Amino acid sequence: MAWTEKIGPRSWRVRYPTADGRIGSRSGFGTKKLADDYANQIEADQRRGIWLDPQAAKTSVSAWVALWTETLDVEVRTEENYRSRIRNQIEPRWGSTAVGDITALAVTLWVKELRRRYARSTVAGVVTVFSMMLDDAVDERLIAVNPVRRRARRGRRRERSPVPAERVWATPEQVVRISANAELLGGRCYGLLVVTAGWTGARWGELTGLRRVNTHLDDGCIVIDPDTGCLHEGNHRLWLGPPKTPASARTITLPPFLIDLLRDHLDGHDGEFVFASPRRCWLRRGDFDRRVFRPAVDGNLRRPDAAVSIEPVRPGLTFHGLRHSHKTWMIADGIPEIAQARRLGHRLDNRIVETYSHVAPEVERRLLRCLARRWRKARIAAGRPDVPQQAGSARTLADPHRAGVVGKQR
Repeated sequence: MAWTEKIGPRSWRVRYPTADGRIGSRSGFGTKKLADDYANQIEADQRRGIWLDPQAAKTSVSAWVALWTETLDVEVRTEENYRSRIRNQIEPRWGSTAVGDITALAVTLWVKELRRRYARSTVAGVVTVFSMMLDDAVDERLIAVNPVRRRARRGRRRERSPVPAERVWATPEQVVRISANAELLGGRCYGLLVVTAGWTGARWGELTGLRRVNTHLDDGCIVIDPDTGCLHEGNHRLWLGPPKTPASARTITLPPFLIDLLRDHLDGHDGEFVFASPRRCWLRRGDFDRRVFRPAVDGNLRRPDAAVSIEPVRPGLTFHGLRHSHKTWMIADGIPEIAQARRLGHRLDNRIVETYSHVAPEVERRLLRCLARRWRKARIAAGRPDVPQQAGSARTLADPHRAGVVGKQR
């Protein structure tokens, strides 16, 4: 129950109980009637459950950040991204501001400033985190509305959003050539990693976290473990954990040629993990990308100090682009959508199709035949047709001199 008190000849204040059991106050009323009206309004809002404590709105953004970040229950890398955006973009601008003083207009001006300094995707990520923080502030009754909420456009922006560029993907021949370049730059393991990514559609973490015990070559498949099937990379550390989504824990069937390549590769080392560095350590994505994948894809002819010169194959392709390539090949081969989703570890938006559709054995066999045919054609196009080999002999993924590799003597 709120009440009023006279604190000066012409000054009144309102006292009221807060949710945490303390007593709050609001002063500055020139007459008792104004103070009584405010007290009555507090009681009415409290009964309706819409009252907001004015003191709560004075909480600074920094204080709210300290509490909000402790409640995060997300993946480690996601939390690191959130904290980075808060530390680098949100707190420098809003840290000392009370959450109740943040206005939609001020947010709009801030976003315009961010767009001048950062990529559009970065700005979208920062705004998303800030909006989540203020959504929770609304739920905790610190503020009435979230000022970051999107509003209807009031006109066309001067800087229109560009049409998103299509993800770069590669043909099977290009993947074979890239694998040959990667083999030349980093060794046979890296070339096979590229081929496996292209012909399975598995993610980077799923392949670099693939254990020998989850490679069932006699059964013609690899298994992405639901608990430890993915290598995660955060600030200064690597660890094994679940794959991206529950649907990502799956069994991926392999075409015969890939079974042979993986068997030869595993016979050549006794390490726990299928793909690892020459010292049998976990692979770091940034190191692999910088030292092997980018020159294997983009070429390094502009680097006169390179140990070997590499012709560009598919500039702009990323390792994740191999996954897009695999999807594109399956579409071109007429593989049913449910089979594509199961292989890539996706869930379909259509719940009925997701629940009642299944991958028949003949569909799986057709998929593997299509992948094997693409491999043979790609090898021929790259100048390295398959030839009979003795059991247990070392296999070369592609002829380096036919795959865009130019020796230094050139």
